[in-house]
Amino acid sequence: MRLLTYRQGSAVRFGAAVASGVVDLGRRMPKFTSLKSLLAANALDEAEAIANGADADCPISDIRWLPPVPDAEKIICIGVNYGNRNAEYGDATPAPAYPSVFMRSRESLTGHLEPLMRPPESAQLDYEGEIALVIGQEGRRIPESKARDHIAGLTLMNEGSIRDWLRHSRFNVTQGKNFERSGAVGPWLVTAEELPGFDELHLTTKVNGELRQNDHTGNLFFSFERLVSYLSTFMRLQPGDLIATGTPTGAGARLAPPQYLVPGDVVEVEVPGIGLLRNGVCDEEAAP
Repeated sequence: MRLLTYRQGSAVRFGAAVASGVVDLGRRMPKFTSLKSLLAANALDEAEAIANGADADCPISDIRWLPPVPDAEKIICIGVNYGNRNAEYGDATPAPAYPSVFMRSRESLTGHLEPLMRPPESAQLDYEGEIALVIGQEGRRIPESKARDHIAGLTLMNEGSIRDWLRHSRFNVTQGKNFERSGAVGPWLVTAEELPGFDELHLTTKVNGELRQNDHTGNLFFSFERLVSYLSTFMRLQPGDLIATGTPTGAGARLAPPQYLVPGDVVEVEVPGIGLLRNGVCDEEAAP
């Protein structure tokens, strides 16, 4: 099942994408006010039964996409998680023992087909294609063997960065990761039962049709289950929380010469079985 949050006219709605369009689950399940509340109630089976038996309420072309869970409590991001990224950074140290972790704000992400904004403070807007986990069941100190039970599904993220702002101080990247609408997430949440395995998902990122990133989750230092277990040791994971699981080599900053995003560029992050997240780029002053 593919679950999404969207804007139709002035109203924000949530629903399921089906072959003929979008089924408005909020109208059919009025006890829930958002996709996050549906996840918190563990009502995915009920939602799927309704979506499978319903006619679409509108064509998918009539909506504006929002992040699948626009009111996520936490957006947790993992750095340098693909095995060959140490080499990309010129780092000859052994594989890390623990994940690198940082946080993003909700306002730093936009939806599918919405433009990424390049801020006036920097010309170094960069892309990072990633797979993101969406938590369905809350938990603390979750064993790896139980981690999948806490994952509602997967979505895609362009975990965009303002590269020079990542280097404003020595020990954090927060500034460069939180410019408004510098990244995107979507188009939808694909529920976990549609993805029988997490260890061979093939992730690509293209810029203007040119392949820039190309890797698979078998190369992760830290599996999805390991990330859920580790993060839940020190924070309580809640329904709707996002965990961005890291990006492969090939970001614009690492090319020779660096190739940052400029207005008019189009970035596409794709994983078969999950979908394709597409975003154009504009300057912040020109953003709709």
